[in-house]
Amino acid sequence: MIMYTEKIEIRFFPNCYVYSSTLTPMHLRKAKLMFFWVRYPSSAILKMYFPDIKFNKNNTAQLVKWFSNFREFYYIQMEKYARQAVSEGLQRSEDIHVNKDSEIYRVLNLHYNRNNHIEVCLCRHHKTQCIHCSIPEPAPSNFEYVVQQTLREFFVAIQNGKDTEQSWKKSIYKVISRMDDTVPEYFRSPNFLEQLE
Repeated sequence: MIMYTEKIEIRFFPNCYVYSSTLTPMHLRKAKLMFFWVRYPSSAILKMYFPDIKFNKNNTAQLVKWFSNFREFYYIQMEKYARQAVSEGLQRSEDIHVNKDSEIYRVLNLHYNRNNHIEVCLCRHHKTQCIHCSIPEPAPSNFEYVVQQTLREFFVAIQNGKDTEQSWKKSIYKVISRMDDTVPEYFRSPNFLEQLE
């Protein structure tokens, strides 16, 4: 089979970026890591954090689609664990607690951070760099909270029978979309992709 790809323009700029219109597996890995901070990034935000890409309609759509796929996996896991909590007889959403030791957190970390480029620090002494375990780029502490809140939202909806209604997840998506964080500045570094290799 013969595949045709569009001509790629590669240029060198003073800021050391090599511009290309091709999204690579390394870009996918970077996007997955960004999911720890943002679940609903706008295309403008995405363009800021992929400065080496010469954006066009196709690769912008591809990047947006990646995040759509990331969310799909995320919400499938949330629904699965929420249903499990309901079936185990849990009564109150406040009794659902998520931390980095939780099974659901480990499943998500394995999916979005398979090669452990972002370390999951369990000592809880820091927000940026851990002086106790020397982990330079810890996963954001806010991600635990987002996972916990998502799980609670799904739990309450299922417990109240909302899952029989059409589009029952939309209200949950709205809540979670407001919990996006700022992606760290180092994601914009021209050397970031080299660190993933």
